[in-house]
Amino acid sequence: MEKPSGSRKLISAAVGASAAAVLVVASASAAAAATPVATAAQASDSNSAYAGGKKPVQIEVFAPERHSNAGIAGKGWFVDMELDFPGGPGGLHQSGFSDLQLTGPGVHNNVAPFPGLFSTGQDDRNPGLVVMTSTTNSTTPFSGPGTNLANLFNITGVTDRSDKETELWDTWLVGAPLAGQDIDTTLTVAEVADLNNDGIFNDAPNVVPDANNDGVIDAKDLKALGVASNIVTVPFHINGAPA
Repeated sequence: MEKPSGSRKLISAAVGASAAAVLVVASASAAAAATPVATAAQASDSNSAYAGGKKPVQIEVFAPERHSNAGIAGKGWFVDMELDFPGGPGGLHQSGFSDLQLTGPGVHNNVAPFPGLFSTGQDDRNPGLVVMTSTTNSTTPFSGPGTNLANLFNITGVTDRSDKETELWDTWLVGAPLAGQDIDTTLTVAEVADLNNDGIFNDAPNVVPDANNDGVIDAKDLKALGVASNIVTVPFHINGAPA
């Protein structure tokens, strides 16, 4: 993974800002359908496959920044990230990427020119990705901190296809205070392992289970599920003040 320049980060932010008028993330219109939870055997096989070696996927999160005070009245903060998968001719297929998307709530949901579904749960465009916050509410369609928020992302594109890597870029402008206001939270992001052994990273659940039954859903539960990437955790504060 090449370290992106400051200008590259600004370009990504500018793309998100230019789409803000049509991509404000209000509450999701419907809950995603349930998907099977990985069995203990699947998780064990997936974790052992990467034991002692580098994970095949690398994730870097640019926003929010650690310990930042982000947003306005609980909304208006970004999640912006780069995902690096193996390269080569089959890299894009292996990543699980299904198409470009520019999507959002209401009339922007799943429409041209780059349609994508807009709901909680597994992302139809990046189906191996898990994104959680530690303070996600339990009001339908959300299911608390284990809710996979990946399918609420507005913009998904391909920023590098080479023998070295397959790089995807994913951006979300949060348009509702789904994780609270004036509250400390932790963003947790990872790519789930190839749990069904079909050669594609497409096994993210709609809701991450509390695997160790400690009452907290976090990186430990993702490790138990099985991951193909580093697990990124970003502690930050969601600003509750109005504009």
